[in-house]
Amino acid sequence: MSPTAPQARLHPRTIEAVKERADIVDVVGEHVVLKKKGREFVGLCPFHDDKSPSMTVSPAKQFYYCFSCGAGGNAIKFLMELQRTSFSDVVLDLARRYQLPVETVEGPQQERLRQQLSRREALLRALALASGWFRSQLRSPAGAAALAYLKQQRGLSETTLESFELGYAPEAWDGLLKHLQQVEGLAPELLEAAGLVVPRKGGDGFYDRFRHRVMVPIRDRQGRVIGFGGRSLDGGEPKYLNSPETEVFEKGKHLFGLDRATNAIRKDDQAVVVEGYFDVIALHAAGITNAVASLGTALSSQQITQLCRCCDSRRLVLNFDTDGAGVRAAQRAIGEVEQLALQGQVELRVLHLPAGKDPDDFLKEHGAGEYRALLEQAPLWLDWQIEQALEGKDLARADQFQQAVSALVALLGKLPQSAVRSHYLQQVAERLSGGQARLAQKLEEDLRLQVKGERWHGRASRWDKPGEVGLRERAEAELLRLYLHAPAHRGAIRRELRLRELDDFALQHHRLLWAAISQLEEDNLGAGRLEAVNRGTDPGEDLGDLDLPRLLADQLLMDQSELLNRLTPLLEPNELQRMVLAQPLLQLRGTTAVLERQRSLKRCRHLLDSWRGQNLETLERCIARLLAEENGNGSATASRSTAAAPPSGSGGATPALLDMESRIEALFVELNRDALHFQELYYSERLHIGHLDQQRCAGWEETLQAPAA
Repeated sequence: MSPTAPQARLHPRTIEAVKERADIVDVVGEHVVLKKKGREFVGLCPFHDDKSPSMTVSPAKQFYYCFSCGAGGNAIKFLMELQRTSFSDVVLDLARRYQLPVETVEGPQQERLRQQLSRREALLRALALASGWFRSQLRSPAGAAALAYLKQQRGLSETTLESFELGYAPEAWDGLLKHLQQVEGLAPELLEAAGLVVPRKGGDGFYDRFRHRVMVPIRDRQGRVIGFGGRSLDGGEPKYLNSPETEVFEKGKHLFGLDRATNAIRKDDQAVVVEGYFDVIALHAAGITNAVASLGTALSSQQITQLCRCCDSRRLVLNFDTDGAGVRAAQRAIGEVEQLALQGQVELRVLHLPAGKDPDDFLKEHGAGEYRALLEQAPLWLDWQIEQALEGKDLARADQFQQAVSALVALLGKLPQSAVRSHYLQQVAERLSGGQARLAQKLEEDLRLQVKGERWHGRASRWDKPGEVGLRERAEAELLRLYLHAPAHRGAIRRELRLRELDDFALQHHRLLWAAISQLEEDNLGAGRLEAVNRGTDPGEDLGDLDLPRLLADQLLMDQSELLNRLTPLLEPNELQRMVLAQPLLQLRGTTAVLERQRSLKRCRHLLDSWRGQNLETLERCIARLLAEENGNGSATASRSTAAAPPSGSGGATPALLDMESRIEALFVELNRDALHFQELYYSERLHIGHLDQQRCAGWEETLQAPAA
């Protein structure tokens, strides 16, 4: 193996230029949601498990410091520690970002870096030229139908068309390719790298990626065209086609319309996030210019961080469609920002327009005034999620009532502040009681106990022991692999997961895969039938008809290629993993028992810790307290003589003595209610773990005794 060539040293002028240009708030704010506090900014430290904001970022000193773990330094040091990269790599990356000239001590290395920067510029130039050509085609005879669609069906004015530089991709296979190749002299390989053309399957030439589509340029925050969104005009699929990921276009890092919405977001101190390009365009045309859209994927944490940098209040309003896909998109977006919202770092609200309309349709019928009014009244994310948990539920039916209660308990159990929990517990109890005050009070008490249990139930990472996270990841992966590759048993697996409350996977990439699986199955069976399978009222035999590994691979390849790489071992098991699938029901029982046991162990640790933290009142103190009460009532002497011993000649305890004993016991139970409750829960959980161990061992023994295939 040949030794690696030494990397050229950066010229001091480049290092100084980067230090001078890189703003600490800008750099840290790309990765941490910062909130202004006086002259400085504060946020959650990314270098340890920070529960409350302990990192301070000083614009004046261009310095960050964490008062909890001691991490600190300038912008370059921050990126070195966060990304685990070298000083030179960080400086080069910042130089590219700020378009600073790169100088090195050695000439060849400097030339290579210049070539990398010039390639990026070439890609941006190709995209800008393509945008201009698409605009010209919209005004040509070939674009007449597209222009009519934009003006008549979409109701867009000439001003809006020009402002967003909308265009048209003709139906020809190589119209853009010929123009950029013959007129502008650009190589097809460069156009492919920019996402504008696609190589033919036979390897002989290229063709245009976008054909017979209205073209919407996607720009970065500097206003440079980095990609396109194309809307089909003939009903062809997909309805919306985005540019692929390229060297200049990463979907999860950009937001459509942010280049023109930034100032309005700062001014209004609020960002509105919608689903589609034309929703953004319609809102901006109506004067609501603080609107942006995600780029065909779920809203990412990086996109949320970008928005939070633009408004001091961190107020984000999600206005997604009210159909199933829109609700799921809102739930995924909430999942990304939930922890920040729970800690008060972000004010997250959700707006669902009436009658299932999207912003574009709503504005056409009702106008900007009514939209603004609804925007101001948009409920907090938690209120919206409560409504989602209750929506469509017949609370008179026991099963649906229990489903609603379980969803609400899981939701309210996440709230860290007891005052906020109390507020929502009262609100939810009133909703569930149907306005009956006495029932509402009883429900509130029951919900409070269940929420306490939810908060104990092993959700906090502090109850994990070393190695348990890896065990959980392996067990979850085994369940998902089993579901994908044992299609005949999918109904049984779903029932078991629901029965054991294991269908909310702990690891994010597993949750995303399970959500994608559920969506595919829901599209084929319908939401009602899939829920019936989960409950065990439908065998779900036709679940096995779906080729989930292939469908998921195709879907993830288009939407989430990075996630696909991580999940490939689940979609394509090796020979050893396929051997393990030989007895799926035994594996299901053992694996679910492992996961449930792990959850119970964490709950035991929490209960034991809570039990130890109680101050027990002894029997002696209970007796002393009762005697003091008796003395206060003028009957202490009689009580003492009664408590000391039974009368002479008596063969047993007197009624007075028995009464005192029962009072002592009752007082002991009352004063130690919480400790005894923790004790009871702890021993109950240990008993449950014993049952789970029997399940695991039984499954293992049956596996050993089973004849070889």
